[in-house]
Amino acid sequence: MAGQMLDGKAIGSQIQAEVAEKVARLTAAGRRPPGLAAVLVGENPASRVYVGSKVRACASLGLYSERVERPSDATTEEVLAVVAGLNARDEVDGILVQLPLPPQVDEKAVLEAVSPAKDVDGFHPVNVGNLVLDRPGFVPCTPAGILELLRRCSVPLQGARAVVVGRSHIVGKPVATLLLREHATVTICHSRTADLAGVCREADILVAAIGKAALLTHEFIRPGAVVVDVGINRVTDLEEARRLFGGDEARLAQVREKGSTLVGDVLPTAMWEKASRYTPVPGGVGPLTIAMLMANTLAAYERRAGASA
Repeated sequence: MAGQMLDGKAIGSQIQAEVAEKVARLTAAGRRPPGLAAVLVGENPASRVYVGSKVRACASLGLYSERVERPSDATTEEVLAVVAGLNARDEVDGILVQLPLPPQVDEKAVLEAVSPAKDVDGFHPVNVGNLVLDRPGFVPCTPAGILELLRRCSVPLQGARAVVVGRSHIVGKPVATLLLREHATVTICHSRTADLAGVCREADILVAAIGKAALLTHEFIRPGAVVVDVGINRVTDLEEARRLFGGDEARLAQVREKGSTLVGDVLPTAMWEKASRYTPVPGGVGPLTIAMLMANTLAAYERRAGASA
């Protein structure tokens, strides 16, 4: 059986087009565009890439955006002052603090300082509570994107047995809560789960978000299951790539020519051979994360506009 790919790029583009259309209507009516501010502390190369992609997405959709940078030796108080300033500005609807922060900065204090009304990453305790209590609020972008992908691809959720591997606050716990909202029966697994493979094989929908390259192999996937692979891991060894990707010459060529390729938390050949539908890495969940950040920023604008009307 050859699985069908769930195209996150296509669904992400669809969501972004919907946001762009709404923003164009706002600006055509003489209203200001929604605004997003990204706070970047330090010189982490991956963080700079992520923030750059978010700022470019804003520009392409007609949103206002700005990047507020502080040096890697910034103190907690300096970062809190940045957040307080952005909370007070009317033209800023969404604030994201790019993680990780340098070790001397109190990440918890900074995230809790973001106004819940501008917390488009969905990390503030108020929004976490709203999610659990099924109240309106912001949902973390990756879990929200996963649910949007499953819905738009007509994956049955009600009554489905879902297994989430990983219990992080950013992906595992919120995606499990969203699946519960859709009336799936949900099991959350982690590093201490007994017979992890056996539990995973019970899944109609298997979400892998544990952060270990190709940990879930053939024995973890029930034939016909839908597999959502959230992991992003870099492979630099050609023989390792050959083991993971089999005869996929395009992936092997990436390692030879660029020095690396990406693999998720699920063994690619296992997904291809056993899943009915699956998300590729890259091109699966990643594009949805940025699309939902744009959607959350628009929603923040609309809620704040409604509150001030």
